[in-house]
Amino acid sequence: MKRPLTFAVAALLLPAALLAANPFAGRWDITVKAGNATYPDWLEVVDTAGSLQVRYQPRGGSVRPLKDSKIDGDHLILTLAAGGKQGPNIWDVTVKGDQLSGVQKTGTRETAQLSGVRAPKLDRKMPKKWTKPEAIFNGKDLTGWEPDNPAINHWVAKDNELVNEAHGANLRSTRKFEDFKLHIELNCPMEGNSGVYLRGRYEMQVEYEKTPEDAYHSMGSIYGMVPVSQVLPRTPGQWESFDVTFVGRRVTVVRNGVKIIDNQEIAGITGGAIDANEGEPGVFYIQGDHTGGMKYRNITISVPKK
Repeated sequence: MKRPLTFAVAALLLPAALLAANPFAGRWDITVKAGNATYPDWLEVVDTAGSLQVRYQPRGGSVRPLKDSKIDGDHLILTLAAGGKQGPNIWDVTVKGDQLSGVQKTGTRETAQLSGVRAPKLDRKMPKKWTKPEAIFNGKDLTGWEPDNPAINHWVAKDNELVNEAHGANLRSTRKFEDFKLHIELNCPMEGNSGVYLRGRYEMQVEYEKTPEDAYHSMGSIYGMVPVSQVLPRTPGQWESFDVTFVGRRVTVVRNGVKIIDNQEIAGITGGAIDANEGEPGVFYIQGDHTGGMKYRNITISVPKK
């Protein structure tokens, strides 16, 4: 995913005492309904002695802090952007128990309805055993995969490779997964940009932009949420391997045999997520709407053994 002007912010801890003191404190999975469009957002609120620290994940782009936030009675007022002549873009929300609701406004005009729930903890132990790796791309055709927009689909199976011949549709697996070990190999051209979404909600960044990205947005990071511990040499046009272990919210990423993320928590959804239903299994989703030329192969999955 291409990165607009954003800020990389470390994940914030949410002590139980703060949750009790401020009903808005915590992490929220939010659904936005604007006209005929419905899409996910995410919010994190930390209250330290009355001082609010807020992170906001919009529909696209990277998570970012909101500096202009305040509590007015039983309302939380968040300024998302300064806006133009019509006025600032604002969220006005209230909370009842574990439910959030409210409106998005541009100036005084309501532009969207907001509903949300507290994000689940997803605190699960590492499985003791895993199933044998199973291929979810057969190398011959797109069986098990479907484009999100068939009219502009450019994904094809060719020579045991999954190839996006031109920018267009994104590709989703027809099966859903919860906890898993993923092996995937990819070949990203220079100035290529794609991403592999875990459960359809958390983007593992795939990119070789002309200008190298920072650790929160470079190859193998969880886009904007979890940085890589080291930025490895760029190898555009060459095959690379990724091994991803994802249990609950904790992710480990090994790139070409080097561990670049070690059992780190993903706080919330990333930009481009399919939905905000974090407690549910989800699809694998490969971005194809940025650039063409991306290739993937040898995609296998292991799941916890019962």
